[in-house]
Amino acid sequence: MPRKPKRAPGTAAEVRSAPGPALPWGLAAGFFLVYAALSVRLHRRMLTYGYDLGIFEQAVRSYAAGHLPVSALKGPGFRLLGDHFSPVLATLAPFYRLFPSPLTLLAAQAALLAVSVVPLSRWAHQAYGRAAALVVGLGYGASWGIAAAVEFDFHEICFAVALLAFSVTALGNERWRTAAAWAMPLLLVKEDLGATVAVIGAYIAWRGPRRLGLATAAAGMAGTLLEVLVVIPAFNPEHTYAYTGVLTGEDGRSGILTRLLHLPLDLITPQPKATTLVLLLAPVAFMALRSPLTVLALPTLAWRFLSDTPAYWGTVYHYSAVLMPIVFGAFVHCLGRWAPGDSGHDRRTVRAALTISAATSLLLLPQFPLARLADRATWQTPPRAAAAHRLMDRIPDGAAVAASNRLVPQLTSRCTVTLFGFPGIPLTAEWIIVDAQDPMGFPLSAEDEARALREARAAGWHPVAEDGGYVLLRRPPS
Repeated sequence: MPRKPKRAPGTAAEVRSAPGPALPWGLAAGFFLVYAALSVRLHRRMLTYGYDLGIFEQAVRSYAAGHLPVSALKGPGFRLLGDHFSPVLATLAPFYRLFPSPLTLLAAQAALLAVSVVPLSRWAHQAYGRAAALVVGLGYGASWGIAAAVEFDFHEICFAVALLAFSVTALGNERWRTAAAWAMPLLLVKEDLGATVAVIGAYIAWRGPRRLGLATAAAGMAGTLLEVLVVIPAFNPEHTYAYTGVLTGEDGRSGILTRLLHLPLDLITPQPKATTLVLLLAPVAFMALRSPLTVLALPTLAWRFLSDTPAYWGTVYHYSAVLMPIVFGAFVHCLGRWAPGDSGHDRRTVRAALTISAATSLLLLPQFPLARLADRATWQTPPRAAAAHRLMDRIPDGAAVAASNRLVPQLTSRCTVTLFGFPGIPLTAEWIIVDAQDPMGFPLSAEDEARALREARAAGWHPVAEDGGYVLLRRPPS
């Protein structure tokens, strides 16, 4: 009986074969371990912060106690729904009740970011086989935007990354209702993501059922307006939305229309913006620009690059994580355009794109946070950390504590914690613990923190112990 000829990789028959669950979920499991390992080691080395891990833990701790989120770090009894609209955090409350620790938040973030690998790698497999699934899955999972989010504590955007990965995949496969269903919960993640929901709706109206698309777009814009103009001000002590200056300028005098007129130039200047754009597109061989799905990145890029805050422009922090599923989804979308063909030109085009993508991802990897796992220091806990914990162990559960930024998330699971020396927040804590040897310098300068410590001593807080450069003080009985 004659043997059937072997099929060349990337032919239409292979493209139509459905991937098994092992590869996408295997990649997700591997990245979960990587993300969790980095997050946990940073926390053990006391490199996580009250701003922002401490604030988010106070939010989840509030939900776990059965009430709306408050954060002493933002101010006495400050209601966090008056800062950002992120009720999705309540979904972590059952886990936090079982495991009341900042590590619960870090593990949840690792799981959500890791699961976002699944739809993209599965889609890549369907588009062009196992090689594409590996390149896309590994490149996306190790991408600098995801890595930066893992390194910088915990943020609510980890929910958005997973939702967007599933929504973008559904859009690329023209499963319009599924795409809209995955997009709508973004309204519960953060108030600015309603604009992304609106763009997803506009895309559906353009390429699919118009009524569904227009309804999704309307819900996205209405949701953001309701949250920014009504819900957040209702919870905010100043009855306003505190981040209006992101678009209007810190002085409030530069109007949105004026800034929109300068948008083309503002997208590439100053230089960190251009660098961010290049690094967004480089891991996907710039092919994302050939897919209309790239338009989904515009709302996030617009608010970041129109802002006067330099921290929003660059590649550090967590701000680019929501862009990664979009650009990698657009990349897979482009691959799918060539995949149905069996011509040599189609196969060479896709192989070249995958090769460039894989090579770029490998070149960028050492420059960003996941490379810290290869650093011996990451796996060693500094001796000063033990000294800090010896002092913190002397603080009883339930106490009111004012602490340095890096010490805050070590205490928020069992104490009511404020940031020591923060302007505008009265010092009412019973205990003070400060890193006097190596102050972080944010959000207070080292000089301001040292001055606040001197003032506390002068006001009657007496030293209980000092160890490894850390100082523990207690307020005398009244």
